[in-house]
Amino acid sequence: MATERRRASVVVLGDIGRSPRMQYHSLSLANQASMEVDIVANGGSDPHLSLRENPSIHIHEMKTVQLTGISKISGALSLLLKAAVQFILLVWFLCFKIPRPDVFFVQNPPSVPTLAAVKLASWLRGAKFIVDWHNFGYTLLGLSHGRSHIIVKIYFWFEKYFGQMADGAFCVTKAMQHELAQNWGIRATVLYDQSPDFFHPASLMEKHGLFSRLGNSMCSAMGNADCISVEEVGEDMNTTAFTSKIDGQVFLKPNRPALVVSSTSWTPDEDFSILLEAALMYDRRVAAALGEDDSMDEGQLWIDIKNGKQFVYPRLLFIITGKGPDRKKYEDQIKRLKLRRVALRTMWLASEDYPLLLGSADLGVSLHTSSSGLDLPMKVVDMFGCGLPVCAASFSCIEELVKVNKNGLLFSTSSELADELMMLFKGFPEECNALKSLKEGAMKSASSSKWSTEWETNALPLVDQVIG
Repeated sequence: MATERRRASVVVLGDIGRSPRMQYHSLSLANQASMEVDIVANGGSDPHLSLRENPSIHIHEMKTVQLTGISKISGALSLLLKAAVQFILLVWFLCFKIPRPDVFFVQNPPSVPTLAAVKLASWLRGAKFIVDWHNFGYTLLGLSHGRSHIIVKIYFWFEKYFGQMADGAFCVTKAMQHELAQNWGIRATVLYDQSPDFFHPASLMEKHGLFSRLGNSMCSAMGNADCISVEEVGEDMNTTAFTSKIDGQVFLKPNRPALVVSSTSWTPDEDFSILLEAALMYDRRVAAALGEDDSMDEGQLWIDIKNGKQFVYPRLLFIITGKGPDRKKYEDQIKRLKLRRVALRTMWLASEDYPLLLGSADLGVSLHTSSSGLDLPMKVVDMFGCGLPVCAASFSCIEELVKVNKNGLLFSTSSELADELMMLFKGFPEECNALKSLKEGAMKSASSSKWSTEWETNALPLVDQVIG
């Protein structure tokens, strides 16, 4: 008689499509721990195809709670009511809508009301309860209210009290592990973010296919005409801004722009103005280095570049992916820019195209600075998984991930980032030795470890121990 498969419930009070680490946990629980997996999360974005097509993974979508009318009257009352409704909704799903699990696997933050709801459900259903600490929720709340605010202090107490009740814990850095042990009384296992196998350097054919699909989005200026909008999208799909396909073979254009990718949640812990200012500085510094004055005919310059003329500094195309509250504010600023050798585009990509974009780019930029100073940006992990070198905003534990002058560089100001862009892209695409060196380091990072290896070594033993 066949034994019944063990079961896990992965809980995300948010958009599962924008929670890559919890998607990877779900895949590992199904494929490596041989468990049935029920994901309880809000809708919004499609998770990766490998998740949607896995017969052992079942997605249960909760409605997102929005109390816009009450929030206009009282922000505090709206927060309390929202938390109460979310608590009831979570308990309903976890106790009545899904089969009884052996273990609940919950993302933190958000802590309120998730940790309390999962603790109650685990008690009622006789299941275990593991918290995956991505950051501290009270520090994120402190960005808008200040650390001394009474609401932030209550949130901190709630997060610590219910966090201590878990049967097991993971965290994302050694610095966070130390903080949890010393000041929270929580023993956590470090499970570093690693990219799964579908993050890899893109082949020439994959690059050409992606650029063909994104052609109209890439070549359509967000505001004023720019150095990329003059490119023509070949209707026969044989020509893109970056590639040409001749007799079935794909070639990279020698006068192509350099592709810089940044993924952002458009939130206060990522200061996007740094990237905008650095792009403007690059544009001005290149003009000065090449002895160009303000009266130069930009249209003629763009036509010359399109026709094959090369300069010691390339055009830069920044593609910024992601959704979030500040996106429109910055898009309005981008539309007003007039730049000679820089173009910016904002996009939201399908989960299957995002790894291809990273694998096709020349440089990644991370603006994440961490509200707690103790977590690491998943986007950088994904970039390294694709062999993409990174310029990252500097903060306390970023060097656990970015090794300076090996797989990336750090910056603290927009001027420093502009300096790095100038240094890395001088001589692009053939004579940029500093960029090539970082690329080699990023490729080594890509091959050193993948999520499945990290999970089997550090997560599976704890899951087995907790379930017993």
